[in-house]
Amino acid sequence: MSWASWTTAGVYTGRGGVLTDEGGVVTGDLTVHTTYADGEARVAVQYSGASDWFTMSGSPVPCGSEEESRDLHDAVVAAVREGGGATVPSLPYLSP
Repeated sequence: MSWASWTTAGVYTGRGGVLTDEGGVVTGDLTVHTTYADGEARVAVQYSGASDWFTMSGSPVPCGSEEESRDLHDAVVAAVREGGGATVPSLPYLSP
């Protein structure tokens, strides 16, 4: 079983924030966390310094490898910075 985890703190949301399953739209200074295991990636966000995590809408997503999960994490961080009610990006994670 392959497993990987990626965390980026201090990500400020763009206008319109991030859409989450549990908390609706969240905005501000967030920590983004992606966990890859068993062929899927799960993405969660939290207010930086808080203890509660929120599932980012669109998570989990199928993910073929640890490398792909890192690309997904980078795409999620970019989407959070963009805002607009961001959700987990669809395939492909990288723009051409």
